[in-house]
Amino acid sequence: MTQQELESKIMKALDTHRIAAFATIEGNRPKARYMAVFHDGLKIYLASDRQTHKVEELKENPNVYLLLGYDGNWPKEVVEIQGSAEVTKNDSLREKFWSEEFKRWFDGPNDPNYVILEISPSRIEYTGEDRERQVWNA
Repeated sequence: MTQQELESKIMKALDTHRIAAFATIEGNRPKARYMAVFHDGLKIYLASDRQTHKVEELKENPNVYLLLGYDGNWPKEVVEIQGSAEVTKNDSLREKFWSEEFKRWFDGPNDPNYVILEISPSRIEYTGEDRERQVWNA
């Protein structure tokens, strides 16, 4: 599989699987939670509240891990993403990724507590229906 084919499969998986287990480091231990996933190419985005533990954890250690895909039934694809994350300073992304579902937590895309986490992948492992693992590296 070429690099371009692998990137295409990863992006298709990101379109299909909109929820991921997102892990940060708290102290020296991993901490995971489910989050909605957005992307632009292989750049990954998550919506969050500025006042959450995950935002504080990223200030201390920006290394993150996402796992998405497998839902208990084979054959399915699995995507594992290692990278670094930060609260983006690009405010236009708050509008771009705003969802009406977020109204449970935020007043709107201009709510000061609504932030977008930007994840820059360094390594992505893709396992397709054939169970063959492919690796993308930045």
